Amino acid sequence: MLQTALRAFLATGLAGVAMVSNVPAVSQTASQNAQAAATQARGYPGMPPVVDPQNLYGSAGAGMLSPAVQDALPRIYVPDLRSNDVVVIDPSTRRIVSRFAVGVNPQHIVPAWDLKTLWVTNNAERRHDGSLTPVDPKTGKPGRPIAVDDPYNMYFLPDGSEAIVVAEAHERLDFRDPHTMALHSSLAVPGCKGINHADFAEDGRYAIFTCEFTGAIAKIDVVDRKVLGILHLKGGEMPQDVRISPDGKVFFVADMMADGVFVIDGEQFSQIGKIDTGVGAHGLYPSRDGTRLYVANRGSNKIHGPRHGKGSISVIDFATRKVVATWPIPGGGSPDMGNVSADGKQLWLSGRYDDEVYVIDTTSGAVDRIAVGKEPHGLAVWPQPGRYSLGHTGNMR
Repeated sequence: MLQTALRAFLATGLAGVAMVSNVPAVSQTASQNAQAAATQARGYPGMPPVVDPQNLYGSAGAGMLSPAVQDALPRIYVPDLRSNDVVVIDPSTRRIVSRFAVGVNPQHIVPAWDLKTLWVTNNAERRHDGSLTPVDPKTGKPGRPIAVDDPYNMYFLPDGSEAIVVAEAHERLDFRDPHTMALHSSLAVPGCKGINHADFAEDGRYAIFTCEFTGAIAKIDVVDRKVLGILHLKGGEMPQDVRISPDGKVFFVADMMADGVFVIDGEQFSQIGKIDTGVGAHGLYPSRDGTRLYVANRGSNKIHGPRHGKGSISVIDFATRKVVATWPIPGGGSPDMGNVSADGKQLWLSGRYDDEVYVIDTTSGAVDRIAVGKEPHGLAVWPQPGRYSLGHTGNMR
């Protein structure tokens, strides 16, 4: 009986110790849950819940693949702007396994919100025969193109109810059916010449778009469909890609002429800093653990730059907002746009002026090259982790 009582006492005592040791973790979790609930309450109606307000990319971590992509072929899809085709690469062998023709001037490969389709945005620069080509990621084959006016880029509302086609030449956003691409409504964004890239606020109620040819950014209320303001960047001339920080507090805006990344307070819509990176700062991609931001420096300040420029990758620590590593492209290059592999070990980028694709080791910065078509642009790595896609080449949440 004494032994039984002693065992009971020890069990109770150890349980008490365990309870005490877990208090901070429980409190932290409760705080995170409360913050997530508050964000959801004020957020875009129907948007999937924010799981971790301190890491918006937490649901797109290494290997966190949705059941929606379980049958997708592991492939890299590369749109070639000047050869009007898409090259398909097997990432395991790094060999081209297929190539298919698309519309005129394919710019980006955009994963659909529901992850079931990849869209090729063929904007037909200075023409009127733009189109969107659907690709089945289970087969890697294209479907019948849909005529769409000037689809330079494409995003999706946070609830997936509509696609937002970025009609760059018209300074306009077109809200369309996310499957048929039938036009529902349009929003003019005057003063935002070259509107092209974007990212959404933590609660999804607004997005910040870059205005490439006016050195500005536009804040768009996507709930009430109105322009909230245009901010001209001090020292900025040609803003490109946009990414929100993991904690949702600021936006990072790459500027190809300023050779760096501007830091923007989205709520106040003000410029609060700049991080110097490299020549022609262009594409922005978070690491799979949400701690770092990869900046593709295109190696030239010109829209049509030379081959073998001073291309590099800068690695920014999200917490300190400082560059912690720089990986040059050996022999020169022009890293543009792409994304991180599902396991987070590789960064795939198009080599815009060099007609090649770069595979960059995210631990060492070592670079491998694959020759593709003429002027590759916004390539997509697929499948990618995440619950849904907000667009571009895979802005996953």
